[in-house]
Amino acid sequence: MRLDVISIFPEYLAPLDLSLIGKARRDGLLDLHVHDLRDFAHDRHRTVDDSPYGGGAGMVMKAGPWSEAIDHVVTQGASALGEPAAVPTLVVPGPGGEPFTQQIARELADEPWLAFACGRYEGIDERVYEWAGERMPVRVLSLGDYVLNGGEVAVLAMVEAVARLLPGVIGNAESLVEESHEDGLLEYPVYTKPAEWDGRAVPEVLLGGNHRAIAAWRQEQRVQRTAARRPDLLPPAAAAAGLRELEERVATPADAPDLQVLTRACWLPEIARYGMFAVGEEPLEEVRDGIRDWDTRVWRKDGQLVASVRVRRDPDVAGTWQIGRLMVAPYLQGRGLGRELLEYAESLAPEDTDTLWLNTGAKSTENLRMYRKAGYRVRPGEGAFPGTVDLTKRRSSGTVSG
Repeated sequence: MRLDVISIFPEYLAPLDLSLIGKARRDGLLDLHVHDLRDFAHDRHRTVDDSPYGGGAGMVMKAGPWSEAIDHVVTQGASALGEPAAVPTLVVPGPGGEPFTQQIARELADEPWLAFACGRYEGIDERVYEWAGERMPVRVLSLGDYVLNGGEVAVLAMVEAVARLLPGVIGNAESLVEESHEDGLLEYPVYTKPAEWDGRAVPEVLLGGNHRAIAAWRQEQRVQRTAARRPDLLPPAAAAAGLRELEERVATPADAPDLQVLTRACWLPEIARYGMFAVGEEPLEEVRDGIRDWDTRVWRKDGQLVASVRVRRDPDVAGTWQIGRLMVAPYLQGRGLGRELLEYAESLAPEDTDTLWLNTGAKSTENLRMYRKAGYRVRPGEGAFPGTVDLTKRRSSGTVSG
């Protein structure tokens, strides 16, 4: 693959001589050329920018130097490739572009020739995009929803993401298959020797040599990690219309395995972050016990468990209605389903209830915000479990049974 990069800071691209990308260049797998945009400016100051028409802060990169630089790249590259009519795909990093993803990296890796235009200041004169688009494919790509000083950092990231997909760049090609984003999921956690470090043990399943069990564990970890960190990557299993669009019923012991998975997905991130109670490691038999001891309701969409809550009379305090395990699949959170679940759980309270009670992590800011907005107040002191707080609300504050 041939790569051309145009920049006013060509030395910024020096890291591409390092590591696997540098080795790929030395092995002839990657033909990289860096060009100084200022070489195509014709005044003694080598000026490549000017003030914007219409006024405003900052400077805009001029069309003239860019068109000459791109023409030079096309002429030089076509000659080197022995294909006079060849043109590169021009990639312009910018915050206004389409998000750069692993899928796009794969698409670019299939191209024989890429050219990168590193903008600076307030950007490149818009006419350059139009001019270039008449001569070659142009893609404006963004690393994320933030602004950098220039395109060089983005080019470093994009070149590495693309080049490592080329045959021969990565020694073990199979390692590319199990990486984050390759099939829409994030990568599973990895461990190495020693088996125990700082009082922390490697998961037992990885030490037993049962490859089928290891594969199942890794897949489960990928789903849980994706749900916790990047729920947007998971396909929605339920419409955003609300609980009424889902299939609701009373849970039975047969629901325990799915409830265990949902609990892990919802609570493990908090356990890891705050050292909370070990709900996420709850054995399956204890999940079944909870179904027997509480009135547990579950909601499914196309057979998949997506939400749950459980309620009961407080066995020790008369007139108190306990609400627990209010859970929404991570990729459906932020759509108001949690608030609906809470209202539904409150509506199940018997007529003689005077106090509604629930419990959450002491540092669970999102949960606490929702509960306070619903009229709950935190009780002083530690909650029913270590690292938690109890919240209560008087029944007279507006809850209506139904």
